[in-house]
Amino acid sequence: MKTKAILGHGDVARIIAAARAEAENNQWPMAIAVVDDGGHPLALERLDGCAPVGVYLAIEKARTAALGRRESQSYEDMINNGRTAFLSAPVLSATLGGGVPVIFDGQVIGAVGVSGMKPDQDAQVAKAGASIDLM
Repeated sequence: MKTKAILGHGDVARIIAAARAEAENNQWPMAIAVVDDGGHPLALERLDGCAPVGVYLAIEKARTAALGRRESQSYEDMINNGRTAFLSAPVLSATLGGGVPVIFDGQVIGAVGVSGMKPDQDAQVAKAGASIDLM
């Protein structure tokens, strides 16, 4: 039987806290979502001033990164480089930058999705959350 690591409640709280700190340090109003490896929501935080649509986008960016096992920006890059057929891919509805997988021991165990600013800023905040020490 194989075993796998999962994100516990404490891990999720620390991911959200690290991402929130990065957003607040830059005065960026954002939505931050954390999902498990199957793309199921575990936590969500919408900072003051973030547009309501940011919540939906953050969750979907996280889901895209978790299910695809890569940063959501890679899908945006594929589409922008001419692979427009990828727009019809099932399940992946936020093929935009800002979703980053959470990796532990070489395995994707979840993802962080952030929305509210430019894609590189969203990704910066998501990476701040995804890069916490999970030990």
